[in-house]
Amino acid sequence: MLDLSRLDLDEIAQALADQTDYEHRWLINPASGEIVFWTSDTGIDGQTPVDLDELDELRIDPLPSHIWYQDMADFAELVSDERAGRRLTRAIQGRGAFRRFKDELHEQYPDLLPVWYAFRDSRARRRAVEWLADNSLIDDDTATRYLTEQHDPDLP
Repeated sequence: MLDLSRLDLDEIAQALADQTDYEHRWLINPASGEIVFWTSDTGIDGQTPVDLDELDELRIDPLPSHIWYQDMADFAELVSDERAGRRLTRAIQGRGAFRRFKDELHEQYPDLLPVWYAFRDSRARRRAVEWLADNSLIDDDTATRYLTEQHDPDLP
């Protein structure tokens, strides 16, 4: 089992959110917890192509985008400024929701950006801990303790 305090939850969360393509992958060494980046052209050392199946590292497959979408929907619902909540909810309707949500925050509600980042990152770190537990890299008691201690930040 890995020591949760020695793992980079933000990096694991980034890997879980990476929706770009399948020509690269984030991997974790199950013995050390080291995160490595693999590409089909340069392997994990940046120079030597290697097949994923030849590596001992565990793949960190991205979570479906609807999970990350729900964070935006929850944020829009929980923010106390009703006008901002309505506009953010409208921004996430249909294709391009992630871009429109980001644009709406940057252009209309820049004061909410730090709160959004804290909210998004808190949820992402909790998902990283859940992923670690689901893959038996940390024990369930450690995961449960972390998840019960970490809450969404208060929203204005």
